[in-house]
Amino acid sequence: MTKPTSPSEDRRDPIGRAASEAHPEKAGAESPHLDEGEKDQAAQHTAPHALMLHEIVREEGEAALERTVIALVWSSLAAGLSMGFSFLTTAVLQAGLPDTSWRHLVSSFGYTTGFVLVIMGRQQLFSESTLTVVLPVLTRRELDCFLKALRLWIIVLVCNVISSWLFAVMLRLPGVFEADVVDALDETARGAVGPVDTFPTFMRAVFGGWLIALMVWLLPSARSARLLTVVLITWVVAVAKLSHIIAGSTEVAYAVLAGDASLADYFNRFLLPTLAGNVVGGMSLVALLNHAAIAPEISERR
Repeated sequence: MTKPTSPSEDRRDPIGRAASEAHPEKAGAESPHLDEGEKDQAAQHTAPHALMLHEIVREEGEAALERTVIALVWSSLAAGLSMGFSFLTTAVLQAGLPDTSWRHLVSSFGYTTGFVLVIMGRQQLFSESTLTVVLPVLTRRELDCFLKALRLWIIVLVCNVISSWLFAVMLRLPGVFEADVVDALDETARGAVGPVDTFPTFMRAVFGGWLIALMVWLLPSARSARLLTVVLITWVVAVAKLSHIIAGSTEVAYAVLAGDASLADYFNRFLLPTLAGNVVGGMSLVALLNHAAIAPEISERR
């Protein structure tokens, strides 16, 4: 006997049960040349349907929307601290490499460290939330859902930024790191402040938010290659010198504490243009476009 679905579940997940039945034809399912075991092996190599990817990411957003405030606060604080290791590891690699034209290509792998910690540790990062949380909003189209998403964005952003400053303060403690690492930290931080003209920073943030949101979209189909996917995409963000609101916050906060930038520089030349760019890149170019591609199928299945 089928278990009845409560009205609240129908409201929260209007297409969830339909999507669970939306599996595409399994690879080799109709092949007369394969036995059942071989058909199962072939099915494991079938790429997930676009609707299935949409639903996996949307369900992550739904789960995030239902988290309590205190859970969001602690997870967001942890994520901001973890992202600080992108800055530190990059500086350590840079300090240990010769001053050559390819040094940036190698040291940029250090930038991936924070993202690996956050994503594999399931911590709450603002740029990731711009994709996962907006999908329930686009699907349900309810004011209550939008307000929950707005609450989450504010909490996560504020806590991510606060803990990024805490990490920068810890990096400034005297005698903790060798002089060459401190020099590399100073150099990296100065380069992260951004030009007075904020449009280049905004555009780099658009591309950065675009790539991070695409990474989140790709992870469900990456399977055993999740770690490699995170490393490669975030390495591109670093090597192209794109802007990320939280990874960059630690760097620019460090520059402010070192006296190489002012608080006005932090907000005007970094935080505001980077925030706007990451939101545009993650929300508009990934969430809206990918949802638009699936929306007709969602409507049919409803």
